[in-house]
Amino acid sequence: MTFSLELDDDLVQVRDWVHGFARDVVRPAAHEWDEREETPWPILREAARIGLYSLDFFAAQSLEPTGLGIPVAFEELFWGDGGIGEAIAGTGLAAASVAATGTPEQVEEWLPQMFGTPDDVAVSAFCSSEPEAGSDVSAIRTRAVHDEARDEWVLNGTKTWATNGGIARVHVIVASVAPELGARGQASFVVPPSTPGLEQGQKFRKHGIRASHTAEVVLRDVRVPGRCLVGGKDRLDERLARAREGRGGRGQVSMRTFEATRPSVGAMAVGIARAAYDYALGYAREREQFGRKIGDFQAIAFKLADCKCAIDAARLLVWRAAWMARTGRPFENAEGSMAKLVASETAVRVTEEAIQILGGNGYTRDYPVERMHRDAKIFTIFEGTSEIQRLVIGRAVTGLPVR
Repeated sequence: MTFSLELDDDLVQVRDWVHGFARDVVRPAAHEWDEREETPWPILREAARIGLYSLDFFAAQSLEPTGLGIPVAFEELFWGDGGIGEAIAGTGLAAASVAATGTPEQVEEWLPQMFGTPDDVAVSAFCSSEPEAGSDVSAIRTRAVHDEARDEWVLNGTKTWATNGGIARVHVIVASVAPELGARGQASFVVPPSTPGLEQGQKFRKHGIRASHTAEVVLRDVRVPGRCLVGGKDRLDERLARAREGRGGRGQVSMRTFEATRPSVGAMAVGIARAAYDYALGYAREREQFGRKIGDFQAIAFKLADCKCAIDAARLLVWRAAWMARTGRPFENAEGSMAKLVASETAVRVTEEAIQILGGNGYTRDYPVERMHRDAKIFTIFEGTSEIQRLVIGRAVTGLPVR
């Protein structure tokens, strides 16, 4: 059997296509949309026009047999810019949650609406975190109560840190249906477009990824039809019955979504790290001090060497986790968390070193490594902080309830 890490022709074509879009469309607009702190709708429309922002593209890459379709595409997209990249990729989290646990009918009904069409582009939001429930998803207080007479669910609560929250056409809300069961008593609900009672709360002004919209979502007596319970009522009842009997299940619904997307998030971080490294490398080859290119100094060359090693190591962890997930191999040692942890911390370290290599120039907004550094930091926080990733890995490798 031949072993190879070389991408096949189809993946090379996808990589080069996304890279071209990132180079020609995303990068020239990155500074403007970072300063505006607004969703870059013109770029989303252009991405939709060429088929990059579409259900078909996300589905095709998710089903790519090696599992590398999404990581390869996301690395290139985020090499272009973290904020615009997140604006394009953000809908994927909501789509992944319904694709992973929804019925075939729900997938067919809701996923196309999440993306819209090139003439009517839409975004969607996955809403899990709350003001008092960030890393501790078991503390979710948003409540969903079943109105049996009308077969409707009534949702009340406040979500926070929601990508595309409030501007999304479709929201996916994680809510408690059986509070006495804690995390095992939660379910996800699709809130259709223009449903009364769902409103955007405050929009957050962020340190980085500013072109990606992040806001609170407030739900006041939001009524959704029974068919909007992701996975359906029968499956929920079975899961709750197992929980009440003390039998194990697959865990909390938010964590299943985040587990599935961690390799993709790691790929985003690798893209940002690579962008900063590329820029610093080019700068070191051209910038002269003391009559020499600064890349000729060991202090700078060693920084670049360490950055290159870290980026390649992070990419390999991402690829391994993505391949394992696609081929049905369990994350026995929390390989998804490993990929996300190493890639996110690599992005922070590499972008910081890029600033150091550029010196004073790197600290200004006239050079892109400053923005890349701000964009990188969120990857150690969202979809599971570095501390939570270490906790998950620690529990996996020791088999003990690490606290």
